[in-house]
Amino acid sequence: MGTNEQIASDEDHELVSLCKNGDIAAFEALVKKYQKKVFNIAFRMIGNYDDACEVAQDTFVSAYRSIKQFKGMSKFSTWLHTIAVNLSKNRRRQLGTRQYHEQFSLNDPLATEEGRINVETASADPDPPERLEQKETQQKIQDCINRLDDEFREVLILRDIQGFSYEEISSMLNIAEGTVKSRLFRAREEIKQLLRKILGEL
Repeated sequence: MGTNEQIASDEDHELVSLCKNGDIAAFEALVKKYQKKVFNIAFRMIGNYDDACEVAQDTFVSAYRSIKQFKGMSKFSTWLHTIAVNLSKNRRRQLGTRQYHEQFSLNDPLATEEGRINVETASADPDPPERLEQKETQQKIQDCINRLDDEFREVLILRDIQGFSYEEISSMLNIAEGTVKSRLFRAREEIKQLLRKILGEL
């Protein structure tokens, strides 16, 4: 009964059903709906724009190929984001200890390039010096996130940046909610310490 209620409450249920019957337009609607969030998860976890673009694309290819095996035991969005998290972790492992920040440019057209998935954009347009300062601050925060161990980085990103519930994160990472909370506490403490060090250098 719980599962049926969960399926009924999944707003994507109808689109997923159409996808299972080969409706490409329905899948395109799901891509349009989730591409930004999938990209943001990948970008935050990997720290590199081009790799994140590839992982986002791979996430949707993987979802399309295995949509018929999706049983609806969780919401489609949770299932999709789980794929994104796992592919991001795999890509990060492949890249090893490579430094990502040298490939990030303050002039990268993350939000304006035609046909590319956008990174989060500011709602107001600050003046150029303020915008530059914001970009630099964002990069410092991303550098700190990159320094966290995988298990701490992923819960911090999923909870504090992407806003998933403890239950959803538990399902995505296949760990207990208590473990999610304890890892999140450790991640927040480490980020605070790292930011203090960086701010102290300024």
